[in-house]
Amino acid sequence: MERNYRKKLHEIIFEAETPAGKAFDIVLIILILITVLAVILESVSAIHSRFGTWLILIEWIITILFTIEYIVRIWTSPKPFRYISSFYGIIDFLAIIPTYLGVIFTGAMGFAVIRGLRLLRIFRILKITRYSNEGRIIIEALKASRVKILVFLFAVITIILIIGTMMYLIEGEYSGFTSIPASIYWTIVTLTTVGYGDMTPVSDFGKFIASFVMIIGYGIIAVPTGIVTFEIAASTRKLPEKKVKICPGCQNPHNDPDALFCKMCGKEL
Repeated sequence: MERNYRKKLHEIIFEAETPAGKAFDIVLIILILITVLAVILESVSAIHSRFGTWLILIEWIITILFTIEYIVRIWTSPKPFRYISSFYGIIDFLAIIPTYLGVIFTGAMGFAVIRGLRLLRIFRILKITRYSNEGRIIIEALKASRVKILVFLFAVITIILIIGTMMYLIEGEYSGFTSIPASIYWTIVTLTTVGYGDMTPVSDFGKFIASFVMIIGYGIIAVPTGIVTFEIAASTRKLPEKKVKICPGCQNPHNDPDALFCKMCGKEL
């Protein structure tokens, strides 16, 4: 009896494919949006002075609901420690702990920003996770291109150091290039085409280098994009056309479509 009850709860909480699971996730999204909105409104002094008590009450109610959900997830999970130490398990914990810290420690409500991490749960509904085919394609592409990107970033950092040092020697403190680190900061801002304008070259040669850095910036943006795009295309071609079954227990996404049990934990699919 208890085992069937736990199994039913597990299907509702961990599986978004069933009607009950979808309804549960929709409720979660609504609670997430409400609590994040409450945190945002609480930072506005005029709203906080007028509705502060209600906002705190809403925060506590939702925190208690998420606490119950967190405990139930641990109870229904086949391997509780695996869930607790997983990415979403940590996010679920961080979603509730700031409110309790606010009671124990003075000023701990500064951790309220962490509550915004509840929004990451929305990715469960949107299926933008490592368990989806699209997510695996992106992860495989990033892994395959990491060496190329690291080499490219090393080249970019070398260029930044050289140009930053040159600008320090050319412009000097008179133009605001007070040190090599400050000149490197200017180079990064210019190379990324941000251009805050807090430091600007004055000499003609300095302006020439600045123009050169701006032009290079557009090319630098395109290079890693091309590398990752190529690897994504290659990963897409390698991806098998057949669909796979995702284990509701250990979330293993590599089960064959005709499999009856998970090849990792043996749970019935």
